[in-house]
Amino acid sequence: MKNINSAIIMLAFSSTLLAENTKELKLASPNGTQEIVFYQKQISPTVNQLCYRVDYKGHPVINESRAGLELDNRIWEMALGARDLKQPASWMDNLEVDSVTYQPETNITWHPLYGERSTVRDHYKAATIYLSKKDNSQYRLNVEVRAYDEGVAFRYFFPEHPKAIFHKVVGDLTEYTLPEGTKAWTEQWAQAFFEYLDINDIKRPVERALTMELPNGTWAALADADIDDWCLTKYLASTEKKNTLTSIMYSPVDVVTYYATPWKIVMAADKPGELLEHNDIIQNLNPPCEIADAASWVKPGKIMRETTITTEGAIATIDFCAAHNIPYMLFDWQWYMPCTSHDGDATKVVPKLDMPRVIAYGKEKGIGIWVYVNQHALMKQMRELFPLLRQWGIVGVKSGFVQYASHRWATWMHDMVRLAAENHLLMNIHDEYRPSGFSRTYPNLLTQEGICGNEEFPDATHNVTLPFTRMINGAADYTICYYDKRLKTTHAHQLAASLVFYSPLQTIFWYDKPSFYNGEPEIEWFENLQTVFDDTKVLDGTPGKNITMARRKGQEWFVAALTNNDGSTENINLSFLDKDQTYLAYIYTDGGEKIKTKTQVACTYLLVNGTQTMKFQLKPSGGAAIRFVPIDGKEMKRYKQYKGQLL
Repeated sequence: MKNINSAIIMLAFSSTLLAENTKELKLASPNGTQEIVFYQKQISPTVNQLCYRVDYKGHPVINESRAGLELDNRIWEMALGARDLKQPASWMDNLEVDSVTYQPETNITWHPLYGERSTVRDHYKAATIYLSKKDNSQYRLNVEVRAYDEGVAFRYFFPEHPKAIFHKVVGDLTEYTLPEGTKAWTEQWAQAFFEYLDINDIKRPVERALTMELPNGTWAALADADIDDWCLTKYLASTEKKNTLTSIMYSPVDVVTYYATPWKIVMAADKPGELLEHNDIIQNLNPPCEIADAASWVKPGKIMRETTITTEGAIATIDFCAAHNIPYMLFDWQWYMPCTSHDGDATKVVPKLDMPRVIAYGKEKGIGIWVYVNQHALMKQMRELFPLLRQWGIVGVKSGFVQYASHRWATWMHDMVRLAAENHLLMNIHDEYRPSGFSRTYPNLLTQEGICGNEEFPDATHNVTLPFTRMINGAADYTICYYDKRLKTTHAHQLAASLVFYSPLQTIFWYDKPSFYNGEPEIEWFENLQTVFDDTKVLDGTPGKNITMARRKGQEWFVAALTNNDGSTENINLSFLDKDQTYLAYIYTDGGEKIKTKTQVACTYLLVNGTQTMKFQLKPSGGAAIRFVPIDGKEMKRYKQYKGQLL
């Protein structure tokens, strides 16, 4: 059964609810910029249709669109004695609106265990529209709606059926009719490259978040939240209605009432970067943390892969991690064999690897050991394996090739994270899974893939599209491959990418070995890089063109600028810095052949303050990374002031 927050259930009985006689639900966000309306239309004497629309600053984002779910309960109705019910053409057809209630405005702040911000504001207005059938079936459906300043969200809720009839959801009828001329950055699967399409040209289902530019210049994104007991849902152009996206469920979903579906989110903003800045709406639509002692053992950090799967290689990698402030090391596939077969046994380590020795040495050096486990072994022996891994001293599991799209596998996968939490194991889910806020509830899930990252060696234009699309969903394990010769971007681009692509577990040196390091001075960026932050700002950017981000940890700021395949000039206004403080800027840029290292990264150190604007000429496929550290007194005399020069 879907876990429903008890506070939501109690709303039905709260004396503070404001009931409306009208059968239209109309809700605006606290600042009035976002508005959503639900209402019912009579299509024929026997057919009603639930509809909704969404506006941003008085302009349409979603024009009148159909809402609802398709159910096929006939077998369960017959099995439980309700054998005379007339079956409408669509389950929604004979629902009627009974009432609308408005809940008191919510305005709270909370502190996640980790995140892109240390304080999250949860501020919204809420309402519910209640529907029921009058055919003696006793079926009811509620639509719960919230309006945030960042966007609107709604979900379907089935109250408990008095005769315990099971509900089988076979289709999602929710549509999104957008203004004509809307274009979207689409991906057919989670690790795909982008296609920039008119929404009418989306001929195959595409992933969420789906970022769109409306013809009036408004930016919008479709996303979801709280999906642990549902199936993957994608978007596809309607064959019947122009400018309309339909919802495509991967599989049916079996429901035992009471039950709430995932939240559907429509975000709207003036700038594309605001969509990313506002993605806390996804966390806010998930339940709070359920791990009571999480703060004592859930620790974000950087991680390096050990590529040889040998004891000697592991010892060398642990030494490298300890020397460069990388708290975790990963054994990826082939530490047990065969790892892509049901015949594999993840309780038995290959002979060339002395796992007890490696784990013990890691503890001595302060390095936690992670292991990769394929779905085959997880299916077969997860309940035996997780307690054993904890007994060994393993700190985390990277699950590989995990199926998650159907209802069956979605619940299995999220239960895997719960089981890992019971055994104090951190998790990183690969390959196709994209987040929808579950890490708020189970923060031992530090990150996940669901991104076309560095393993695929994408170009720079792809990389500057990802922040405005995939990264809206949440953390992504992009896997920085710093020294690999197959990279299509510069090394300064790679440094900057490690900040732009937020991941509490940040993988660096994915294909690399300790021997690849030859004292390149810019590696100090990775050594000082944080993976979770107190504040995050998108300073500038457009999908496919550029992105500049600033993140603060304590008193230090980290800034990254990425450009596309063509290069660009970027001006970074430093007004986010404390106006009364001087900072030492550690600046990493592409220096070209004049820098006599194989990475050709120039390291420059200059004094700056919050009144200045720094100017960068980014090379094609390039980038820049800057760390700002407060400085005063005698230390300042060692460095020159930045005087507006092009870097």
